[in-house]
Amino acid sequence: MIPAGQEDERSPAGDAEDLISIARIARPHGLHGEVIADILTDFPERFEDLEEVLLRLPSGEVRSLGVERTRPHKDRVILKFRGFDRIEQTDLLRGASVLITRSELVPLPADSYYDFDLVDCEVLTCQGETVGHVTGVEHYGAAPLLVVVAADRREFLIPLAATICIEVDTIRKRIVVDPPEGLLD
Repeated sequence: MIPAGQEDERSPAGDAEDLISIARIARPHGLHGEVIADILTDFPERFEDLEEVLLRLPSGEVRSLGVERTRPHKDRVILKFRGFDRIEQTDLLRGASVLITRSELVPLPADSYYDFDLVDCEVLTCQGETVGHVTGVEHYGAAPLLVVVAADRREFLIPLAATICIEVDTIRKRIVVDPPEGLLD
C-alpha cells in the first residue's frame, strides 16, 4: 500500500488503454527512498523534467505520485518520489510500471510509428485479401519487421518499408501491403 497522503487525490488521467509504460521499477536503490527502473522508451530524456507520474502497481491499481528528482544510472533511471524516504516504502513499488498518457507521447516524424500502435493491426494485400494480424515488431537490420500471424497460425515477417507497406493506418488498425513475390509463401 502506498503510504497515506502520497497518492494524488485526483483520479489518474486517461483511460487504462491510453496509458503507456515508459519504465518498470526494478527495486529500491539505497536506503533513502529511491528506486531504480528499467527504461522502456526510446526517449530517456523525458525523465529529466518529470514532476508527477502515474504508476501501475503490481496489484493493477493506478496511482499518481509526485517526483522529487530523477537521474540517469547506466542504462536505467533512478527515481525519488515525494514522501518516500525509506527502503520499506519503496520496496512496495517493486514491479510497478511508470506510465504516461497517449497525449504525452513524443511526436514521431512522418512514416514512423510506435510499435504498440502497429500491434493488432489487420494486414491486407492490395487485392483486399487478409494476411493476418500484427502480433509484434522485431528490429533487425534496415527496416523493422512486422510479425504477422494468419488465421491458420502461419507467421510472416513483413518489412515495414514504404515499398511494401503502402498504407499504414494505426487509427483504423489496418495495414495494406504490396508484397514482393514469395514473401507470403
